[in-house]
Amino acid sequence: MSAAIASEAARNQGKFWEYHDKLFANQRKLTPQDLKQYAKDLGLDMPKFEADLENPATKQRVMADSEEVNSLGITGTPAFFVNGHYLNGAQPFEGFARVINGELVKLKLPIPTTLGSTPTN
Repeated sequence: MSAAIASEAARNQGKFWEYHDKLFANQRKLTPQDLKQYAKDLGLDMPKFEADLENPATKQRVMADSEEVNSLGITGTPAFFVNGHYLNGAQPFEGFARVINGELVKLKLPIPTTLGSTPTN
């Protein structure tokens, strides 16, 4: 939760993805001190970052995202939705092609040859 809130604080300064990359590179080092150090490393405005960490609105954004994920039945990452079809976990190209091709068939649209084989229902 602390890392997610810190990511939102970094987002407020336009550095979400840079902060995200720091977190994933250091997944075993997520103490409050570590999270602040990553913000410093990225050159964030530290008084603003620290204020955003304490701001209830920042935590509320994270909680709203968490509630939405739970309501959709997502239990891990990665998770994908393709036109309402849920694909759980890392998927090969063929998994996406099957769903996309199936949707194209429903719409009576041609299936591009680059999207793989004929859909199965």
